[in-house]
Amino acid sequence: MTAELTRPATATTAVPGLEETLRSRVTGEVAFDDYSRHLFSRDASMYAITPLGVVFPRTHDDVAAAVRTAAEFGVPVVPRGAGTSLAGQTVGPGLVLDLSRHLNRIVELDPVARTAVVEAGVVQDQLNRAAAAHGLMFGPDTSTSNRATIGGMIGNNSAGSGSLTFGMTIDHVRALDVVLSDGSTARLEPVDADERRRRAAADTLEGALYRELPALVTENEDAIAAGMPLFWRRACGYRLDRLAGFAESGTFDLATFVVGAEGTLVLATRAVVDLVPKPARTVYAVGHFDTVHGAISATADALSCDPHQVEMMDRTILDLSRRKIEYADLGNHLVGDPAALLFVSFSGDDEAGLVAKLRALAALWERHGHGYHTLELVTPAEQAALLKVRKSSLGLLMAAGEGTRRPLAFVEDTAVAPEHLAEYTARFKQILDENRLEAGFYGHCSVGCLHIRPFVDLTDPAQVATMRRVAERIKDLVAEYGGVNSSEHGDGLARSEFNREIFGDELYEAMRRVKALFDPGNVMNPGKIVDAPSMTENLRDRDALPPAPRLTTALSFEVIGGPGATGMRDAADRCMNIGLCRKTTAGVMCPSYQVTLEEEHSTRGRANALVKALSEPDPAAGLADGRLHEILDLCLMCKACKSECPMGVDMASLKAEALHQQHAVHGTPLRSRLFGAIRTLNRLGSATAPLSNLPGRVGVLRRLAERTVGITARRPLPRFDRDNLVRWYRRRDLTRAAAPAGTVVWLADSFTTFTEPHIGRAAIGLLERAGWRVELAGGGCCGRSSLSKGLLDDARRKATGLVTSLARDTPADAPIVGCEPSCVFTLRDETLALLPDSAEARSVGERVRQVEELLVEALDDGRLVLPERSALSGRRVVYHGHCHQKAEVGTAATLALLRRIPGLEVSEIDSGCCGMAGSFGFEAEHYATSMEVGRDRLLPAIDAESADTLVAATGVSCRQQIFHGAGRTAWHPLELVREALGPAGTV
Repeated sequence: MTAELTRPATATTAVPGLEETLRSRVTGEVAFDDYSRHLFSRDASMYAITPLGVVFPRTHDDVAAAVRTAAEFGVPVVPRGAGTSLAGQTVGPGLVLDLSRHLNRIVELDPVARTAVVEAGVVQDQLNRAAAAHGLMFGPDTSTSNRATIGGMIGNNSAGSGSLTFGMTIDHVRALDVVLSDGSTARLEPVDADERRRRAAADTLEGALYRELPALVTENEDAIAAGMPLFWRRACGYRLDRLAGFAESGTFDLATFVVGAEGTLVLATRAVVDLVPKPARTVYAVGHFDTVHGAISATADALSCDPHQVEMMDRTILDLSRRKIEYADLGNHLVGDPAALLFVSFSGDDEAGLVAKLRALAALWERHGHGYHTLELVTPAEQAALLKVRKSSLGLLMAAGEGTRRPLAFVEDTAVAPEHLAEYTARFKQILDENRLEAGFYGHCSVGCLHIRPFVDLTDPAQVATMRRVAERIKDLVAEYGGVNSSEHGDGLARSEFNREIFGDELYEAMRRVKALFDPGNVMNPGKIVDAPSMTENLRDRDALPPAPRLTTALSFEVIGGPGATGMRDAADRCMNIGLCRKTTAGVMCPSYQVTLEEEHSTRGRANALVKALSEPDPAAGLADGRLHEILDLCLMCKACKSECPMGVDMASLKAEALHQQHAVHGTPLRSRLFGAIRTLNRLGSATAPLSNLPGRVGVLRRLAERTVGITARRPLPRFDRDNLVRWYRRRDLTRAAAPAGTVVWLADSFTTFTEPHIGRAAIGLLERAGWRVELAGGGCCGRSSLSKGLLDDARRKATGLVTSLARDTPADAPIVGCEPSCVFTLRDETLALLPDSAEARSVGERVRQVEELLVEALDDGRLVLPERSALSGRRVVYHGHCHQKAEVGTAATLALLRRIPGLEVSEIDSGCCGMAGSFGFEAEHYATSMEVGRDRLLPAIDAESADTLVAATGVSCRQQIFHGAGRTAWHPLELVREALGPAGTV
């Protein structure tokens, strides 16, 4: 077989017959439309290459058929899992095969043998949850464990913070089911000499591998010994060192050989992996240091104490975390203002022994003058805030970019022996300083790997040249210290170009022969590891995007896009594709992705789709495109991405603007106008109640509404209350003693005012009992419902009216509160985007507070006193927070209020979105998705509670979903406080 690749694989234009052939051969979906191709043109790297199409295989046979078809048509294949590659491994020309959508089953888990059989799309946390039931885990613990697939980890030879203990992915792979470059299949596993000879006799591509590869290894044993970097933690080149010495060992193992090959040799569809015992306990010593150098210098002492891991985080990451609501608790734990933290963990089953190690390290640091404070974190509750920030370092660093100046992963995971790390890092920093580049430092001190991402503007040719110059100097610096150019993120497009120089001509040519042997047609993910393009080709910002055409928007994206955002495309293009929106087991983002597992229904997918639309010659027409709105359709506008996305991509606002632009071209649907006018409809419903409630109970009328305007007949409609909050407030006798706490303005939202006024009455009564004079702002709408339907001109009129009323008719120092988070927090967010030049809007937004905060203050200073015994004493309540509340301020204040009710056990549900999202759950075509989202975590969590458990939720939509989906009445937390107050709380 020739040692050269027989033809280039660079197909980037249409190939006649390819799509039709694929559709006839695979059972999974095939997508060749422009939007799907664009969505898969990027990963988390600085590269972008538009493929010909995307295939979503359902089975191992589908993968084989797709590769076989690609080989027949001379088209490359790019395997892809979560698309979180940092070096560009999962972008390329030809066909992208997304193995994450369907090939995600844990086939078998054997706790006795400590193995698992998993499909390539299984997510690491998914496997760990299943293994945890048996006290086991998958050893390599990446920071992206909530979305990284096992197939992707095999492709990259991923590691993680625990690699000092558990090694890398290559150390945990027993066998692989793979598709070879001609579409044939094979099982790769360790074989003895007899089995190797038996397989070599076959007249197949697999047979050729077993015939020719042993000789190739034998011929190059000297080159392998001389050229392979000695440092053990490496994810670069082909691992010929794993095959060297096979004659002496008697074992030939192609399974581990192809780990880290980045899909350039085979495509793994199923793996047999080892599991390791999961430590029962982990404790942490968190050293506080005045300098990064000081933290790194303290690593040697840490390693002498036999730790599980040693991780470092510099001030850059700490400062970024302080800006995010999700990490607000961090400041309660740090001492002083450290320039760096060193996290040292000790894991095992003996807590006392672990704590002894922790304290021994603290004493050692103190004796040697390392750092100024050591925090001891023993319990999971003590560890939660800091570990959450540590695991989110990548995302936080990515968020620090402004415009096209981004932190880029081109020298991101070099590694040297830990004893050289302090000196190496100092010289690394010197190179950056000489080239005027800034970077954050964090990573794995225990294995000599720091993640260093310099900020570079790829649209500036001079900075691109600087980036390349720095990459070359760092490559040389690594070699000087006997390190590796990539220790966990692989070669990809960023580093493969330098492999000839790194490995030497002889070993590099051996690697090229390996590629030719496995893939003579150059089908399998070409351009990585060997025969790579320049690292400065295919750059995402410079090469992939045309200049942004001008577009007049109704919302100001200067406000919601964050620093450096000058327009809607900039706001969408803040997404750096790290894929946190693909997590499925925690948080809220992204509800529809969590139930569909489709890339286009993730925040990342929608953001990239918007970038494409806004790059069209006429972006207004691009925003009216029907395919774009298919992609945006299942966005629930929950706003979770605003807080959970590290880059703060606010898809709710972006979708609102896209809908507005669509309406300008195609007109506004009747249903959108109806939902946008919800305050008017609710006021009319209240005025005509109880007659207005009859249509909601008549089946034929409900079915008619579904056929005509698309409001589902399967969900109960809200019930209007004639004695609404405004009427109740106006008829009250407000002659009473002076209000010592001052005046507070109550925002009478469109929902609780007319359908649940008892909640407003309870809240106002509590505020008055706490010494506040309550003024009701009941005459206007915040515009939230119009915003959700893209009726932005209408939303601006409503926002202007409400802001004017609040600014001019209420005391300037009076807090503004309410009980519906989506309405209250609109004043702090979208109102500013609608009215960016309004000083009144800014002033009103600054006055918004949570009513829970005021009541907690009143309880703590004694102005409001709850009895020690009440109807709630001894009860349990589970609380579900509203998505907008979580996005804007979090749930801490509501939980604090509930926990001040004597005798009440309070637990917050890790529930994500309820699935209602205002009108979304009432829309016929969205009803099923709405219920799937609710059933993902919220409804099962409630179903698991006893009948005596109380349920609380701050959002009106959430309470509707809980009643409909779980058959349980959900209380507003303010009602529970009122209930605990007893008869004394009667207003």
